[in-house]
Amino acid sequence: MDVMGDKATLLETGRFTPSADRDDPGAAAEEMQHRVAAEAGDVDAMSVLGSLLLRRGDLDGAESLLRAATAAGDRAAANNLGVLLHQRGYVEEASGWWRIAAVAGSAAAAHALGRHHRERGDEPAAEYWLRQSAEQGHTLGAYALADLLEHRGDVGAERWMRTAAERGHREAAYRLARALDRRAEQEPPGAAGAPGAAESRPRTGRSPLDEAEQWYRQAAARGHRRAALHLGAILEKRGELKEAGRWYLTSAKDGEAKAACALGFLLRDAGDETNAAVWWLKAAQDGDGNAANALGALHAERGETQTAERWYRAALDAGDVNGAYNLGLLCAEQKRTAQADQWYRRAAYAGHREAANALAVLLLQGGDALGAEPWFSKAAEAGSVDAAFNLGILYASRGDEDAALRWYERAAAAGHTDAALQVGTARLRDGDEREAERHLRCAAGGGSAEAAYRLGTVLDARRPAAAAPALGEPAARKSECEEWYERAAQQGHRRAQVRVGMLAAGRGDVVEAARWYRLAAEAGSRNGAFNLGLLLAREGSEPEAALWWTRAADAGHGRAALRLALLYARRGQLSEGQRWASRAVELGPAEVAERAARLGEALRQELSA
Repeated sequence: MDVMGDKATLLETGRFTPSADRDDPGAAAEEMQHRVAAEAGDVDAMSVLGSLLLRRGDLDGAESLLRAATAAGDRAAANNLGVLLHQRGYVEEASGWWRIAAVAGSAAAAHALGRHHRERGDEPAAEYWLRQSAEQGHTLGAYALADLLEHRGDVGAERWMRTAAERGHREAAYRLARALDRRAEQEPPGAAGAPGAAESRPRTGRSPLDEAEQWYRQAAARGHRRAALHLGAILEKRGELKEAGRWYLTSAKDGEAKAACALGFLLRDAGDETNAAVWWLKAAQDGDGNAANALGALHAERGETQTAERWYRAALDAGDVNGAYNLGLLCAEQKRTAQADQWYRRAAYAGHREAANALAVLLLQGGDALGAEPWFSKAAEAGSVDAAFNLGILYASRGDEDAALRWYERAAAAGHTDAALQVGTARLRDGDEREAERHLRCAAGGGSAEAAYRLGTVLDARRPAAAAPALGEPAARKSECEEWYERAAQQGHRRAQVRVGMLAAGRGDVVEAARWYRLAAEAGSRNGAFNLGLLLAREGSEPEAALWWTRAADAGHGRAALRLALLYARRGQLSEGQRWASRAVELGPAEVAERAARLGEALRQELSA
């Protein structure tokens, strides 16, 4: 008869669906049998029939039967009578009957009594009765005890949460998974099995995250939508996108807005922007600010600024401060500076660090450096890497190199490429080549062409002069410095292109050298144009060489002007030669100016003879 009491208590949780149907002939016949037996004084029949009527909602019919069975000592009836009285609002009388049933050994009644005491704030009594219930194997009692202990911060909570989860309680499985998930974020790898770990944690031999995934799966399989959301997130992080999408979809269909939003991002990344927008719309309509921001960004990319602004406002109304930041960005793009300032300030005052940085940039662009500085500082202190770099620029513009370097170093330590370049350059000026190389490698690895070029020059200066290969031997393989020069050159760095051309020419690879010189020259490099001219002249293409020397000389290259002066002098075009010699004297450097002056004088004398 205890089983009936357990099932009746489940009515309160919504986890038990009454199976009796008054229109079912079999159920009606069974009820009639119980009724006949109850009228004949059968206590068990009274208890069972009272339970059936209670589940049907016939409280009047159930009460007399349950009271009669309880008077005869049936503990399941006492528990169910407590349930009935609780439903009618007679809480104290209900607790009395639960106590009678619990003392008689009913785990369901002990669970109900424990919950009653907790609702009244009597935690010691609640713990006592819930522990009685849990230790008798009552799943709901184990979960309620775990909830109480967790609320108090008691390490024993996990044991009972695990017990309830192992018995199929989906909320317990979810909460156990969340606890393990948080532990995985906080503990370094291997810490769970380290000496001193909490004794309440079972030694499973698995990482907390692996175990969390198992419990998320159990809860999600039982229809827990938030468990499905977290399971999807674990799988997405691991790269198992198809399965992650299935769990996001399951959760989203059950009404979890965050899952709908996550599914939208997954679809967007897969190139399905149309369906992504469908799920973002569903999530946004359910109050998810992140989804509203995503919709705003989508419409902004399409140039639909009014719709974008509407969604950004919806995100802000949903409590997502990114909405204000995005509104600021939108207004700034439209040159609505006053409105951008307003939205950035709103987000910045709410603690949005990138909004604080954007506000500072806006103020700086408006000439208010003093107003910008505190916002840069606030953003940088909150962890904005861009703000730390911008502070470096601000201090450098004031001539405060020490303060600038401190902020550059802070940004560089967080992975800011341009900051690492600035630190590397400063260390080079100070003569600290080792530190300079370290920072330049970071910046070059992050994609900075200038850093790759400077790193190449550092390594190039250390490189011993290579001997020319013997006849028949292959040319030496490329050095590391050349590889960095090439990386910079491939990104369009003109000086690097010239340097790669020079190294190729040194190896005798004229075609490769010409290619890099031409790229640099066409991009405006006067050294590239001069070197390309030298290469062409050596190959017998003097007219084309003259064209490139002319371009270089017009850009201020003294040696190119001298080459042109010599070329025209050899051709007998003395006046043109004298003109370029005068230009070379103006451009220098000193040794070029000296040679050009002598050549110009000789040409002048020749012309006046």
